[in-house]
Parts: sequence; structure tokens; C-alpha cells
Amino acid sequence: MDTIRIKEALDYRRLIDTLLDESSYADLVLSGGFIINVITREIYPGDVAVKGERILMVGDASSLIGPNTVVENVAGKYISPGFIDSHMHFESAMLTVTEFSKLSIPTGTTTLIADPHEIGNVLGVHGIKAMIDEARSLPNRVLYTVPCLTPDAPGLETAGAEINSKDMKELLNDPYVQGIGEIQGFSNVMPVYRHASPLIDDLIASVVYAKSIGKTVEGNAPGLFGKELAAHIIGGGTHVSCHETTTKEEMMEKLRYGVSVFIREGSSQRNMAECIRAITEEGVDSRRAILVSDDMVPEDLLKQGHMNEIVRRTIAEGIDPVEAIQMVTINPATHFGFGDIGVLAPGKRADLVVITNLQQMTIDVVYLAGTKAAAQGELLLNIPSYIYPQSVKSSVKRAPVKLQDLYIEAKGNQVKARAIEVIPDQNLTGALEVSLKVQEGIVQPDLAADILPLLVIERHGQNGLIGKTFVRGMKLREGAIAQSVAHDTHNIIVTGTNYEDMKVAANRVIAMNGGICMIRDGKVIGDLPLRIGGLMSDELTGKEMSAAVSELHRLAEEELGCTLHVPFMHLSFLSLVTSPKWKITDLGLIDAENFKKLPTILQ
Repeated sequence: MDTIRIKEALDYRRLIDTLLDESSYADLVLSGGFIINVITREIYPGDVAVKGERILMVGDASSLIGPNTVVENVAGKYISPGFIDSHMHFESAMLTVTEFSKLSIPTGTTTLIADPHEIGNVLGVHGIKAMIDEARSLPNRVLYTVPCLTPDAPGLETAGAEINSKDMKELLNDPYVQGIGEIQGFSNVMPVYRHASPLIDDLIASVVYAKSIGKTVEGNAPGLFGKELAAHIIGGGTHVSCHETTTKEEMMEKLRYGVSVFIREGSSQRNMAECIRAITEEGVDSRRAILVSDDMVPEDLLKQGHMNEIVRRTIAEGIDPVEAIQMVTINPATHFGFGDIGVLAPGKRADLVVITNLQQMTIDVVYLAGTKAAAQGELLLNIPSYIYPQSVKSSVKRAPVKLQDLYIEAKGNQVKARAIEVIPDQNLTGALEVSLKVQEGIVQPDLAADILPLLVIERHGQNGLIGKTFVRGMKLREGAIAQSVAHDTHNIIVTGTNYEDMKVAANRVIAMNGGICMIRDGKVIGDLPLRIGGLMSDELTGKEMSAAVSELHRLAEEELGCTLHVPFMHLSFLSLVTSPKWKITDLGLIDAENFKKLPTILQ
């Protein structure tokens, strides 16, 4: 037996001895609370007794209280299993795993399943392993679902590194890897089948290997129905999830197919209110409904909460509180095959949450493996900061851009052009044709109509390309915004009211070796260096990052006139070519539904 199995066997024997030997007692008893039973969907009075890292029993634990037992009176409060976020990206919060955890643990979230897809696109296996290494010493449980393909759309975008089936053995056999992450390379099922069929073979090879060693596979099926949805499910090994469901109709069909629907409710993508209608209006079974955050900015995490806030919103939409808690406990635990968390039962890991107000999901105390980790919103554990190796901090590999590099050019005085339309709080986009003026051969923005140039500048040192189009809906009145956070290949994306400010903003991001920058009249209004892959920072704590991002949002509104909610996150998704309809990459405007490049200028 290996060390882990020996420890587990000794733990179980110690629990049995404590229960049956009248001279043995629990280490901790949460006394007099209300048990949230996510197995039977009940609430009833009871205690929770803990020995070491595990739950000893649930019920009347008075006989297990000895002279050294710590007894916590939780009368009038509710005891729940710790919450699980089943799909999230640390990169979207721009925080290290450690700093994200420091903000997340006090909200009752005790397990994180992270997809390092973003850093994988920039730095490949090396970047993913750097994030995995950080998680090994943390008190909360952090597992990863790794990408089996980067970039997701070869030939339509340029990544910093490639990942495919040949990398799966090395990644999937790490004990901190839960399985394969969102298989975005097969999201656009029919276009991929028609134009990039070899991708399917490589994906299936990765999936079959993952299944053979007991690992899970996550799907990504925006807007898929019928045969295309069935093909995506089979491509993922017959049981997948989908966190890209946006309508009640999608939700119902996917649940009927056995898909675990990861209902997303993050900072810029909020699909819960629509998806949950399948349960509240149609009465479908919720056992495969799972709440996730996907992408959260740190200020939301700090000020609103994490999974507790998403549960609260779900209750507000008419879901029974215990049913909503099932969606962040037993439902994800069942999906991933976690046998030791997700329920309050003997022998399970003592990840516990004490709740004072069930409707508002007010978290009082959080326990991690039987240790009190947080109380009244404050972390009690000393978790040291984590510093990344220098090898992941030099990912911007291009020279500064020149003004003429950025111009969108055309002949005549007026042109018709294509433009991407922002859809607030979604990563889906619209597709527009617009009429724009041309001055001295350069197509001009139309500020009155909120139509601005939108560019993606390749920054990985691969080809130096610059993709160009227009966007409507960024609600920018002055200046420019540039950032190295641009899903999924994370080249530099920039938009603005004039080309001059766009140039200065892009070059500032290059000079910082990644980050976010806002320029007005040629001057820096605000910036934020993100040197870890151009995506994250280990220079700021979670609270400092929250303050920094809040300040950027304030400056965007007050200095640039931008009224779009979380504009930096919305901007980052305008290059996500696996999501309909039109997106932009360093190769140009992309018709994501038909897997092809489109000219921006029509005439």
C-alpha cells in the first residue's frame, strides 16, 4: 500500500475506535445546529462530530464530547457540506491560486476545479505545471481539468504553445489533475467536422486515454442541439458537462441527454436566471444541474462572495435552498466521482460551512478538513504568498507597434464594414454590417454609433500578425483600452476611439510584459501589470488586486466614459472563436459558426 492509502486506512480505524470505544471522543463537535442533508433534501436538528480531518458522525453527538473536545454552539444556524466551484479559471481573476483561495475560502467554497486553459495557450505544459505546483501546499482542495488542445482553432488563431494528445500522459497522471477540461476544439461541431476533421481524431485519442485511467472529461457545447449535441457528447466520452448553456431550451435538451449542465453565473457571463427556468417552470430533475462561476473579477469575489453568492441568486430565482446547495455539493461531487466530499456523512472529509441566514447565504464559519479556516468573512489560516518562477514571466515577445500598423484602410469616402456586436453579460456576440467614413484612406470610428476599431496583435513571437475589425457596444467615449488577456490564445486585444491612443495602449502592454492599460490623449490613465503569462500577478494580494481592478473600472467610467459592466472581461471574450457568432483573432475577423475568416471591409 502506498502512503496515502495507509493513512486513509489508519484514519478509518481511528474513526471506528472513537465511535465504539467509550473512552474515546471527538476532536470537534458542532452542536445544536440544523443539518442540511443534500442526500435526502432535508433540514433537521443535529450535531456534526469530527475526528482529525473526517466527519465522525451526524446526529446526536453528545456521547462523543469529552474533556478535550472543542464544542462549537451553532444553535439556530445551518451546517452544510463545503461548496464546490466545478469550473473556474484563476487567470480570469488575474490572481494566483493562493490569492484566489484566500478570498474564496471565507465564502464557504472549499473545493475548486480549475481549468488552466488560458495559461496553456500562452505557455503550454510548462505553464500548466507551474499552476499545478502552486496548489500542492494549499489547505483547500484545488484540482485541475487540463486542455487537450491548444489552440482551439488551429489556422484561425495563433497561440504561444501547442498542446495535443501527446501531452496527455504527462498531465493526466498527476494526482492534482482531475481530467480533461472543456473540449472547446469540438464546440463548433459541424465546421470542425467539415474543415478540420483531424482535430476530432486527436481529441478522441486524448479522451479515450483519460477514460482508461479513470479521469473525467468536460464538454463545451454552446447552442448545440440534436445530432451536433450528440456528436459532441460522444466526442467527450459519452458523459460530459457544458458551461456554455444560455437558454432554457438548451438546458432541457442537455439534461435529457445526461449532460451535467454547469450553470454559469460569473462576473460578465450570467446564465443562471435563464437556465434555471427548466427546473422552476418545467419541473425537470436538477440532479445534473451544477452551479459554477467560470470567470470572476476579484472585486466581485471580495465584495459579493463566491459560490455562496451564486447559491443566493439561485434561491432568489425560486429554487429551494437545499436544492440550490445540492448544486454546489452533492451534484458536482457525483459528476466528478468525489467519494469523500459533497455530503455530511460519516468518514467524509470535514469540509464544513456554518450558515446564519439560509436565504441570503450568509457564511459564519468555514472548516477545512476539520480545521477552522475562516469566521465572519475573515481568513483564520496563515497561507503564505506564492511567487512564480521567472520562466513564466516573459511571454510578450514582440516589438512595439507603429501607428500605421494599426490603421484599417479602405478606398473612397465611405465604406461598408463588418463589426462585432457586444452582448452584455455573455461571451456570445452579434454580427453587424455598418457604414463608416474614410479619411485619407483610413476608416474612421463612429463614436455617435458606438462603433470602434478592434484589433488583435500577435504577441507570442510566432508571426507578428495584426487582425483588424470593428466593434459596437464597448461604450467607450474617449481614449483606448489594451490588454494581454484575450481568450483563448491571449494575444493583445485593443480598442479605442482613435488609432493614436490605441497604439500607445498596445505598446504600454508590451512594455509591461503583459497586463491591462487605458490611455487618453496619449497619456496613461490607468494600468495593471500581469506578468505571469500576461494573465496573472503574484505582486498583489487578493485584496490589493480587488482594489486595483475596482480602480480600473472607476477610471474606465470616469475618464474614458465607458458604461459597460466589467469592460475588460467583455473585451477579453471578443476573441473567443469557439463561441458564436463573430470574433477576432490575430488572423482577422472570424465567423465562428462557419470556421472561416471574413474580410472586414465589404466595399
